[in-house]
Amino acid sequence: MVRNIVVLGGSSHPDLVNTVCHLLGIPNGRITLSKFAVGETRVEIQDSVRGKDVFVIQSGCGRVNDHLVELFITISACKTASAKRVTAVLPHFPYSRQSDIPYNKTGAPLSKAPALNGGKNDFTFESRPGTPGPMDSPGLGVSHGGLEKELSRVALERGADSGVNGVDRGKSHPPTPLRRTNTAESLSMNTTNEWIPPKGTGYKQWVAQAGTLVADLLTCAGADHIITMDLHDPQYQGFFDIPVDNLYGRPLLQRYIKHNIPDYQNAVIVSPDAGGAKRATAIADALGMEFALIHKERRPTRITDRQNATMMLVGDIAGKVAILVDDMADTSNTITRAAKLLKGKGGATRVYALVTHGVFSGDAIDRINASALDKVITTNSVPQDQHKRLCDKLVVLDVGEVFAEAIRRVHHGESISVLFRND
Repeated sequence: MVRNIVVLGGSSHPDLVNTVCHLLGIPNGRITLSKFAVGETRVEIQDSVRGKDVFVIQSGCGRVNDHLVELFITISACKTASAKRVTAVLPHFPYSRQSDIPYNKTGAPLSKAPALNGGKNDFTFESRPGTPGPMDSPGLGVSHGGLEKELSRVALERGADSGVNGVDRGKSHPPTPLRRTNTAESLSMNTTNEWIPPKGTGYKQWVAQAGTLVADLLTCAGADHIITMDLHDPQYQGFFDIPVDNLYGRPLLQRYIKHNIPDYQNAVIVSPDAGGAKRATAIADALGMEFALIHKERRPTRITDRQNATMMLVGDIAGKVAILVDDMADTSNTITRAAKLLKGKGGATRVYALVTHGVFSGDAIDRINASALDKVITTNSVPQDQHKRLCDKLVVLDVGEVFAEAIRRVHHGESISVLFRND
């Protein structure tokens, strides 16, 4: 039994909270979560947290925004009640896919040039389009060089009128005033029409970086420590000024492969996109397995501007078992299309999909049931009870033990490196 610790659970994943408290040998922290008639969140902590180590468990699933506000208020309430330390435990971190300026589709951002030659389109790729401004569009202003020339011309005219060194050589003329329209402010302003970014730049106007904001909100609410699992983008940890422990779901997935997939040494680990190649190769190297990659190239069609992804398999999986590895399955479009490619053109005998966070939003379950996938293995970082009832292909691995051990080690100041072992 762990002493001087309080574990509070949000409304997003009560089953995981019960599992963690049971493994730690402590009762669930008493907390009342409700809403006022207007829809505002109400939080009341019924246990004393003064001088205690508090862990608040809330996963990013379901009503994500409501759960986030609930988490912020709970953390703030604990700090106000003189808690010694407050740790936010987020098995699935919300908004982790918005760590940078997002595009409509993942992959290389595609920029379409203006139509030429009677509607013929030429396309160019950019690593990241620059941020255009009013000065970048022709006709809306002048460059700095043009402004300097204009000011020099006006100065010469004024010098000619007043003579050398300001001494009048003849008739006295009033100095020529610098017109308001010749100043930098008026030259750069467009008072008649609102500026619209050029269509050919691929620029997305006023896109918010929500990932940075969520990190700042957690810190401002009073969180002293963050524990999460398999961040979609590892660079997200850099947005925090407080310690972040990013646990890995890879050991659970590797254990499943070793004990539940027959003759797994002859199977092939497949990454469904280039972004997950590092994650997939880590599992392949640890288990001594072969590796393959699916490359997605996004090109808009001639009929519409929608960017369709052409999937190409790099590697040989003919007559072998293919194991897709990814960190998250939201709509499941990527893994179902990949399974179709692996069984169709690739010639795989069976296709497994292993994902850490099975969000399965929208019609994802129906898509999986109708797909070429034989099994989908995920964790219960988000609730999976309803998904399991609707999909017989779904296998759920429990992460309660991992988070319970992480909480125990953080509370006692022990190293959590043992949780990264793959055996």
